[in-house]
Amino acid sequence: MGCILKGGGGLYSRVVIGAVLLAAGAGSRLGHRPKSLLELGGVPLIRRTLIALSGAGVDEVVVVTGHHADLIEPVVQEFPVTLVRNLAPDEGQVSSQRLGLGALVGKLDAVIVALADQPLLNAQDISALIGAWKKRPSGIEVLHPLVNGERGNPVIFSTAVREQILAGSARIGCRQWQADNAASVQAWENDNRRYRVDIDTPEDLQAFEASTGHVLRWPASVPA
Repeated sequence: MGCILKGGGGLYSRVVIGAVLLAAGAGSRLGHRPKSLLELGGVPLIRRTLIALSGAGVDEVVVVTGHHADLIEPVVQEFPVTLVRNLAPDEGQVSSQRLGLGALVGKLDAVIVALADQPLLNAQDISALIGAWKKRPSGIEVLHPLVNGERGNPVIFSTAVREQILAGSARIGCRQWQADNAASVQAWENDNRRYRVDIDTPEDLQAFEASTGHVLRWPASVPA
């Protein structure tokens, strides 16, 4: 996305990062509305996530849409991203993830899979994830945040894992790969709750407002 990450103060070599941003869901628990278009401070969550990825120096981004594609795609089309539409989004998140992984074209060292409904995630959080990846022990192929004993997002993994996922059956995504290769997975323990906050239900909206004092609002373009 036109940015270069030079992290680690020269101690770690630069890594070329691709990202898949998942935004294909129906939002069934939020009245069948696209949660990635919820606005924080007037900015849709999906745009905030793209800004965070760019600010962290991610080199290539694929955005996967599905349900609500006609509403979401115009919001991100000015970004230098590849748009891929999942024509069968009800087949689940794995199908969207595999489409996104297959659409990455650059010579990458690692891949991030991110969600488009994490309102607090920022460039520093993505950079910290990449920094933890650079410092991972030998043999680790997947790294995910672990906050107070609970998994967070995004997840980052090697291009070898990407290739193995794409070579596997249609049911295989990153989570399934991890289940089959637990010794190659590192839970990166930290206390950054931003990795844990996402929006799925009206209760999540209420909890977000109660804990942050900020309100997530639907844009006028999204019917009630």
